Amino acid sequence: MEWINIGFGSMVSRERVVAVVSPDSAPIRRMTQESRERGMLIDATYGRKTASILIMDSDHVILSALPPESFGQGERKEA
Repeated sequence: MEWINIGFGSMVSRERVVAVVSPDSAPIRRMTQESRERGMLIDATYGRKTASILIMDSDHVILSALPPESFGQGERKEA
């Protein structure tokens, strides 16, 4: 299993990530709010500004303080 570092010691499975997007557009902000209301939002920003949003195959939405570009070239870790 490969892991993606999403910042501050938090990691997610690379195989479960559907998309990594910027939080700037209105549709993404709506999706984030809907996920929060359904209890499917995970905030991994540790109080910092959200720079990217990971959409998972489990319908979870994860907020990260790392920019989207960092996930394409992040370090890989095998378990």
